[in-house]
Amino acid sequence: VLAGYPVSPKDEEYVLVNNKCQCVTVTSKFVPSEENPDEEILVRNIRILVPLKARENISDPLSPLRTTFIYRMSELCKNCEPMEIELGGVIHQVQQGNSCEEPQTCYTYDRNECYSSPVPLLYHGEVKHVPAALTPDSCFAQ
Repeated sequence: VLAGYPVSPKDEEYVLVNNKCQCVTVTSKFVPSEENPDEEILVRNIRILVPLKARENISDPLSPLRTTFIYRMSELCKNCEPMEIELGGVIHQVQQGNSCEEPQTCYTYDRNECYSSPVPLLYHGEVKHVPAALTPDSCFAQ
């Protein structure tokens, strides 16, 4: 079961998943049934954007191009944000998703994450590798 938020204040369509890391948006809305116009049926729309020239390792611009993209609804819909609930007068921290400790595979840059890659820099005749920001807005946000 997924709860969502409306796409716009007037819209009846609800966003269930908006995964910027894997470029997937899942929405749902009720529409009149073709068989019985007095009934409404739930329709889900899954929008997947496949990024062109995505790298196997997005933090390494020299890694090979990604040719395989895997989307699992169970992973897209998991909610790993911790919540506090009260059970028997004691407050516990819980999360709705399992396997939350596993890193998420990202097919594109998540603008909320800071990605960097080592860049060779010649300094006083010596080559040093220093990290360079690939997504400067998220790395240097105030």
